Amino acid sequence: MRARAPYLAALLFVTSAAMAADSHTISASFSCDGGKKIQAVFITGSQPSVQLSLSDGRQIELPQATSASGARYANRDESFVFWNKGRTAFIEEAGKSTYTGCMQSQ
Repeated sequence: MRARAPYLAALLFVTSAAMAADSHTISASFSCDGGKKIQAVFITGSQPSVQLSLSDGRQIELPQATSASGARYANRDESFVFWNKGRTAFIEEAGKSTYTGCMQSQ
């Protein structure tokens, strides 16, 4: 097993580097109703996701989920969902819209 450890570590490093090289980020800011704001960093690649910074101080990372139209990101139980289509976005939490009327501001 010791002889394999350096090989496995090198393989993991190369695989991680290849995945990172395959990913790109796109940043966008959204201004929403009620003065709320969303800063989104979209991560493309083999496992697309979004990193959100919300004006209430929360930071959330969500994997991309299936969507018929636009881009949809959701946690495992779908209690938190971020939707983005064109220059618009909104957030639903526990089935209620919490960030609405969001328009891209950058």
